[in-house]
Amino acid sequence: MTLSVDAVVQSPGRVFLDSLRRRLTGALYTPDEPGYEALVSPWNLAVPMRPAAVVAVRTAEDVAETVRFAGEHGLTAGVQATGHGAEASLAGHLLVVTRGLDELTVHAEEQWVRIGAGVKWRRVVEAVAPHGLAALNGSTTDVSIVGYTTGGGVGPLTRTYGLQADRVRAIEVVTGDGVLRRVTPTTYPDLFFALRGGKGAAGIVTALEFDLIRMPTFYGGAVYFDAADAAAVIDRWRGWADALPEQGTTSFALFQLPAAPEIPPALAGRMSLGIRFLWTGDPGEGARLLDEIRAAAPVILDDAAVKPYTAIDSVHADPVEPMPVVDPAILLDGFPAEAADRLLAFAGAGSGSPQIVVEVRHLGGAYAREGVHPTAFSHRAARFSVLTVGLAADAAMAEANLAHAHRLFAALADWDTGGVWPNFGVPHDAASARRSYDAQTLARLREVVQTYDPQGVLQAGAYTRAAA
Repeated sequence: MTLSVDAVVQSPGRVFLDSLRRRLTGALYTPDEPGYEALVSPWNLAVPMRPAAVVAVRTAEDVAETVRFAGEHGLTAGVQATGHGAEASLAGHLLVVTRGLDELTVHAEEQWVRIGAGVKWRRVVEAVAPHGLAALNGSTTDVSIVGYTTGGGVGPLTRTYGLQADRVRAIEVVTGDGVLRRVTPTTYPDLFFALRGGKGAAGIVTALEFDLIRMPTFYGGAVYFDAADAAAVIDRWRGWADALPEQGTTSFALFQLPAAPEIPPALAGRMSLGIRFLWTGDPGEGARLLDEIRAAAPVILDDAAVKPYTAIDSVHADPVEPMPVVDPAILLDGFPAEAADRLLAFAGAGSGSPQIVVEVRHLGGAYAREGVHPTAFSHRAARFSVLTVGLAADAAMAEANLAHAHRLFAALADWDTGGVWPNFGVPHDAASARRSYDAQTLARLREVVQTYDPQGVLQAGAYTRAAA
């Protein structure tokens, strides 16, 4: 039986935690020590992370020592880098914070990169840009590469180049038995499958090697309209998106942004609709295609242009400052006119929607095709993703915004696949596990976890057992 977090914290003198400190090159902090709060705080301030101790690792061996120590003492270990997609129940007794694993090595001629688990996408994007290279990052470069990749990795280039998980060459990981392993398609192929899509269930990743693409520039950005014109624009977008060649990836978002200095005046203090677009082909052709959307209604702000790849964040314009939010999501197998009408009834102009963002991403293309090596990602057949983001400044606000999101999702139930991306609905219990994975994938993940973590040391693997 594992100890409760309270039991660990109240243990007399916590002498056994001091013994772990002596085994580390990094640092360990308990809740009463300076440094604890800054390390445990996730990006989403609405998610409390309260482990018995946080371990700021500096080396892969620090990770292994922590996992072995947890196993020796009947404890569990969690992991966090930036804290995007945090889930309170996954903190474990000992939360391993990987920010100190900051290695970055670019192999420009061979077009691949090696990174430590603490590296964010922004560092890689800026490091490879002088070589005319780019990476399959997410909608913001302010997230950790490892967390994004282990969840599959669906970003603004997904219809052209597929999932980031399919670009992985090798993974270095500490499994639940405390062993540091180098994983490739031919060495530990079962782990290579589980770590690409299974989030952290099969191990704590310490380093990742993956392929880059050649893309010094792109055509794209976002074109914004007043929310009053959303019905007409979305109606145009639906057919336009379905007809797009694979060189284009698109989404739309309904925004309710505050009247703040950092918000463009055209969008501040009003509801607007942004059509996001990234085109990897000839820029002139991309501009002509986007003109079809521009003609649907008066444009209030036009950000689309030829840009260096370092400007990739402008496509989605996601916030980077920590904030408290609730952000549930679903996947759809279609988005016909009736679905658009229902979405606007709950989230459009005059609906009274409390959400600050309601996003619909168009999928297909390379996203729908399996990579060379199988992954634990289960949602290639989905055609659209729907995400809502609502503020959660207090419990009442969080509950109200979550309830509204669920009503919106219920209105879209006719097209709901029942699934969700692991990065948008972190698997942590039986219900979330069954939404993140099909039964066959979940059974395979469970087998891998049992093989490499028979004691159940890694908190992130608990969902595989819960869903048995």
